[in-house]
Amino acid sequence: MKRLLIISIFLLAAGFVFAQQSTEVGSPDADRIGIDAAQQLLKEVSVDKFEKDGYWKSTMSPDDGYVTTRLFAGGPLGKEPLKDEEGLDIPDKYVLGSRVDFIHRGYTSFTLYPIRPIPIEGITKTVSVWVVGRNYNHELKLLLEDFFGRPYELYIGKLNFQGWKKLTVAIPPQAEDGVNGIVQRNYHYNNQLGLKITGFRIDVDPWEAYGSYYIYLDDLRAVTDLFAEDSRDPDDMLDAW
Repeated sequence: MKRLLIISIFLLAAGFVFAQQSTEVGSPDADRIGIDAAQQLLKEVSVDKFEKDGYWKSTMSPDDGYVTTRLFAGGPLGKEPLKDEEGLDIPDKYVLGSRVDFIHRGYTSFTLYPIRPIPIEGITKTVSVWVVGRNYNHELKLLLEDFFGRPYELYIGKLNFQGWKKLTVAIPPQAEDGVNGIVQRNYHYNNQLGLKITGFRIDVDPWEAYGSYYIYLDDLRAVTDLFAEDSRDPDDMLDAW
């Protein structure tokens, strides 16, 4: 009987661990990321729909190849509109496309970046983007700046799939000292918080760095905690003078 009880406890514990892992791989749960306050007001917001011609640029080493970037009409059929944008008739017609022509095979990368860093309101928990991968083993990384303007890069995933796929990356919570890690809030500067998106980098698999490669992005979004903004007193003074 005692042996049976021990086995049952072990199976329950293993199931709990498996359940945790199954929700964390490829689908980070924004509700469980960086909970450092008693209350949260999580909301999914649009960061960029890639509708502005010339707003996104691209670059790579001219020793390795050439990259061109522009908008194309289209989009993923699986994309669901944000509830707050229903009925607002916000333009959502284009996607961002890039073509790379490699000069030779080897380790290289290319970067897509907006002409200005894109700020995200609140404390960002996750960032997602729709991507056409073309089934290459290249890797997509998110580039960002934290509250202090320090640059970071986060691994989003491999591009070894066909067609459109929504990829999501979790933003690691900052350290308790408010200085280390990807800092999004510091009480010394109450008038501003959050982070800024500075682009994407595609690290190329050297075995597949030949010929031409195409990638398309659409619907850059974030899940962010807006509790601080929503709970701010309307008569509170702004320290921005």
